[in-house]
Amino acid sequence: MPMELIDETKEKMTKTLNVLKSELSSLRAGRANAQVLDRIAVDYYGTMTPINQLGNISSPEPRMLIIALWDPKMIPAVEKAIQKSDLGINPANDGKIIRLIFPELTEERRKDLVKTVRKKGEESKVAIRNIRRDLNEQIKKQK
Repeated sequence: MPMELIDETKEKMTKTLNVLKSELSSLRAGRANAQVLDRIAVDYYGTMTPINQLGNISSPEPRMLIIALWDPKMIPAVEKAIQKSDLGINPANDGKIIRLIFPELTEERRKDLVKTVRKKGEESKVAIRNIRRDLNEQIKKQK
């Protein structure tokens, strides 16, 4: 019985760490990363669909992402979704593809990034502590 609890706790802790990794990978730093678009969904004929399922996303330069949509009619909707998101990037299109140019990090943006990373790290630490505490309480109850 305690081994089942321990395995369950390990699984919960692993999930917590995976959530932290995905949150950190979706932060916008100075380098272009296609994962920042994972959280943005577009209304695609009545269905909210992530951008990465609407076309190909490539990074030809370190600070640029190019989105080549399979359905060119969706370009205005994707542009609006990116503008409404918290990325702070204005997309540019030429009728066929959308370009996202990531600006250099300013000192203010770096400080905000540090605060955000610390906050997310602390939340994950607290979650793991709570999971460990719950396991300890369950084991004490069984004894």
